[in-house]
Formats: sequence, structure tokens, C-alpha cells
Amino acid sequence: MIELSASLLLRAYAAGIFPMAENADSEELYWFDPERRGVLPLEGFHVPRKLRKTVRRGPFALRFDTAFRAVIEACAEPTPDRPKTWINGDILRLYTELHERGCAHSVECWSGGQLVGGLYGVALGGAFFGESMFSRVTDASKVALVHLVARLRAAGYTLLDAQFVTEHLSQFGAMEIPRAEYRRRLAAALAVPTDFGGVDQEAAITALFGPEG
Repeated sequence: MIELSASLLLRAYAAGIFPMAENADSEELYWFDPERRGVLPLEGFHVPRKLRKTVRRGPFALRFDTAFRAVIEACAEPTPDRPKTWINGDILRLYTELHERGCAHSVECWSGGQLVGGLYGVALGGAFFGESMFSRVTDASKVALVHLVARLRAAGYTLLDAQFVTEHLSQFGAMEIPRAEYRRRLAAALAVPTDFGGVDQEAAITALFGPEG
């Protein structure tokens, strides 16, 4: 039996494969390589007008990588819309290790000193693999996603993998592409140098929204 490790996980992502558990109590991970892959276009990312105003208003304090474990644990919590989760103990352990290595990041929305929304994902070269998001306050996860895209664009990333297209992601321009096209884009992105941490976030948001704001 192959031992699950953070290094194995990175090799899987580089090959276009990602893991999920059947549920939170499952002791086994399953590997996925969909025939059609969901991606969010970084250059064609669409921010609905109402959400754009919300981001500009700044109802949340945005932070990066200050509470990674708390974000992934929040993503694992069942909700009325998502009674089951695919995040089990191995997922928590492996992705926390990736974060400690600097290969996984969180985007966090804070309000009144409380973590109210956010997302996490894996970074490899110029590719960012979005994993999961959560929201305890209206629009918190959406605001986190907008800030993620702004940062990825500013840092030189070329691929944002969404795994599967959902109704939630469709409003931002998410699309499905064939496996062969995804692998082509992934191979190109892996060779791109990036710096997730070296970004002026306010300037990144301004660049994302353009002169119309």
C-alpha cells in the first residue's frame, strides 16, 4: 500500500489528479482525474456588480495564511446545503502539511475578530488548485474568491483549477474544458515562477476591477 504523504499529493496535482474522501469518517481517499475539468479564467473572471460594490465597501478584514487549519476545519463542517463533506482526517493532515511547506494557502474573511468565511487551495508553479470554501456570513466566501483571483493575477499565476463547475462558480465565469486541454494548460502553468505572498492586495483589487471600479 502506498503511504499517503504531502510529497505524493504534490506529484498527483502536477499530474492533474486530486483526492477526495467519500465522507468525513472515511478512512480511504479516492483519486479523481475528470474527463472534463472545471477552471476559472483569471483574465476573464467576472465579478457581479453587487459583489463588486461589496468588495469595495470592505465589510471584512482580509487575511492570507493566518488561520489555515481553522479554514479547512470550517470547510469540513456540514451545512444545510452541504450535509456531507469529503474532508476527512487524512485531508486535514496532508493539506496542513502542505501549508507548512508553503504549498497551500488560505484566504480568510474576518469580522469582529471572528473567522466568518474563506477558502483554501494548493499552489504549484503558476497553478492554483482551489479546494473548498465556506461562509458563515453572507458573501464572505465570494469576497474571499475575488481577493484570491486578484492576488493570483498580480502574482503571475496562469491557471485556477476549480475541479468541478457548480452553479455558485458559474456566476464568475467558470467553465469546463476537456482533460487534454486541462493537462496542456497545467503543464504550461507549472513552469511559471510566482510569488503568492509578494502582492500589494489593494493594488491587485484595483487592477482586477479596472478603471470603472
